[in-house]
Amino acid sequence: MTALTAPRATTRRRPAQRAKVVPTILLLIGAVYCLIPVAWVFVAASKAPGELFNSFTFAPGTGLLGNLGDLFAHNDGVYGMWALNSLLYAGVGGLLSTLVSAAAGYALAKFTFAGGRIFFGALLAGLLIPGITLAVPQYLLLSDLHLAGTRWSVLLPSIISPFGIYLCKVFADGAIAQEMLEAARIDGANEWRIFSSIVLPLMVPGMVTVFLLQFVGIWNNYLLPYIMLADQSTFPLTVGLSSLLTQGSGSPALYSLAITGAAVAIIPLIALVLFLQRFWRLDLISGGVKG
Repeated sequence: MTALTAPRATTRRRPAQRAKVVPTILLLIGAVYCLIPVAWVFVAASKAPGELFNSFTFAPGTGLLGNLGDLFAHNDGVYGMWALNSLLYAGVGGLLSTLVSAAAGYALAKFTFAGGRIFFGALLAGLLIPGITLAVPQYLLLSDLHLAGTRWSVLLPSIISPFGIYLCKVFADGAIAQEMLEAARIDGANEWRIFSSIVLPLMVPGMVTVFLLQFVGIWNNYLLPYIMLADQSTFPLTVGLSSLLTQGSGSPALYSLAITGAAVAIIPLIALVLFLQRFWRLDLISGGVKG
């Protein structure tokens, strides 16, 4: 009987193995498709202007150090100022947005209040509205407040993230037990103590995800700062590099600076992902221990 049933079990395993291979191949194709432009930027950044425009291969060039020196020396080091502005907008904006999202998501998940369903419905509707459609109304509003053209005009709109609030609500629903909150209230803890000492530590993995998404979104945002800002000293990297490309139509050497600047601008995002992934790993390990 065992000899007869063994081939059937082997036959059943083969379709299951094939079903796993196909998604893996599709993911690999998608990864290659996404990584080829990034690889091209890094390789192009290593090319001297003559090497870049005469012929291009994926072999590294000899002009990386020269390109980096020209980039940070251009216009009295304006690229460094753009990088600091991007770090300010993405870092502070992402942090504030994460805290607001955590508080709002926790409130929606664990409290019942008048208008809660309406607010949640408006939140879901906000997920369907592309951020690009809000840029002009935001400019008009901040212009009336005399904030257009300042760094606040980029920071303030980035604090509220409908997707971040929704993500924190979903995470709070699954990570925070209502019994734990009730026990803390019985022990005399007020709501702020509960939120700061119990809720926030439990929501760290979800907050890390929100912070990463917000940081990357603000770092790569182009339209909002392009509309809001007019002074070059307040530009983020996206708008600054775009101005380099515009100037490059009359000076081709600036194309090399723009490409090198784009390659340098990718490095902080890679470093951030590598640094924050340990929080997800720790959460998985702690979850396995608890189980």
